[in-house]
Amino acid sequence: MPKIKTRPFDAANYLKDDEDIAQYMSIILEDGDPALIAAALGDIARARGMTNLAKETGLSRESLYKSLSGERAPSTDTLLKVIKALGFKLTIQPNPIQT
Repeated sequence: MPKIKTRPFDAANYLKDDEDIAQYMSIILEDGDPALIAAALGDIARARGMTNLAKETGLSRESLYKSLSGERAPSTDTLLKVIKALGFKLTIQPNPIQT
């Protein structure tokens, strides 16, 4: 029986359009884990192109890869730069469960 070759799962391969990305981030944000949010932004950045993101944010590619790896929570400054450069905006709304 031949061996089956597999590759590690990479969400970036499945983020094809803004709707996919918005749904993905909505699910990630519900968890509220800063490192997971950073990793998800890293997935989106890889799907869209890390080089372009580096140019837009003024941060090096290496710095972005580290900050968006999910191994640590990046600074608020980095997160806001990345979110803006990816063409997103943050909004706050009341949580109907808690009001």
